[in-house]
Amino acid sequence: MTRLAALLGLELPLLQAGMGAVAGPALCAAVSRAGAGGTLALYKEPPARAARLVREVAAATDRPFGVNVVPEVTGPARCMDQLRAVLPELPRGGFVTSFGLPDSDAVRAVQACGHALVVQIGTLADADTALGQGAAALVLQGTEAGGHLLGRHPVDRLLATVRARYPQAVLAVAGGIATGKDLADAVARGADGAMAGTLFVPAAESTAHPEFKRRVVDAVADDTLITSLFDIGWPHRPHRVLSNLLTTTTDRAPATFIATTRVDGRDHPVPRYSAAAPGDATTGRIEEMAMYCGRSCTRVTTPHPAAVTVARIRREFEAEWQTAQGAPNATTAAHTSRSEELHRIQER
Repeated sequence: MTRLAALLGLELPLLQAGMGAVAGPALCAAVSRAGAGGTLALYKEPPARAARLVREVAAATDRPFGVNVVPEVTGPARCMDQLRAVLPELPRGGFVTSFGLPDSDAVRAVQACGHALVVQIGTLADADTALGQGAAALVLQGTEAGGHLLGRHPVDRLLATVRARYPQAVLAVAGGIATGKDLADAVARGADGAMAGTLFVPAAESTAHPEFKRRVVDAVADDTLITSLFDIGWPHRPHRVLSNLLTTTTDRAPATFIATTRVDGRDHPVPRYSAAAPGDATTGRIEEMAMYCGRSCTRVTTPHPAAVTVARIRREFEAEWQTAQGAPNATTAAHTSRSEELHRIQER
């Protein structure tokens, strides 16, 4: 068991990313029941609805799960309103993930309720800040990841840098994780686990729009690119998306409404270049919306239920571990080296 799994009470050291328009209660609960870290996206949810969604997940699983907040989108005050609403509903053993640095009030609120705070960062400076605030674990996001990007470095470089400064910190990686081998390789390089987003977009329980799911399954790494186009509602943050008509033209089209998303019986217009991803309740020009997708999509080829995906990752991860543990020294020095590294990391 890695330190991430031990910290959060998981059977597999894998967190599902809290993706807006994708990570609803059904996906979160399914991943949790399968033994990984299911995460409910709060994104811009009103506090009362956020609390209701947490109760829905809690009724569907008795295993640990988390909620995800995005302070730089909601702002500190709205983030605190969300936390005040959901923390009393989050069962014992639940955790909170923050995309980017939370403020000190949010950190104290999570810690006061006895929940682990996992902060996703993209730079060494932000790692310093998050650990200084008391984060229980970090998710190190590399530029291979889909969605909004917190830094400018590939995940391996970031992991090596942060691990060198913080040898005892609980570190997960985000970017490039789609198989159990990917997970095992990350652990061998010094991580305590990983977070995956693209992997779960096509899941049966995902609330991503069917066209979004189809495109992720059909895509390969070079179908993704980093852009700053989809900035309405989330400015000043580059993002990795699947290419579409907007990313392949040089002239910026008018930011008129191109779609509608229905939430709790109300329709919300979506302008062209919105940061919003298309969910299953979105209608309109879906093909022009932001479809966040990481380079791992090359290895995401089937829209299985989340439990099937997690079970596959677990089998592959355990097989890699057993191979590393049992490789004959005389002929497979590379496997032996990885076995020693895995053992060292597991025993920290």
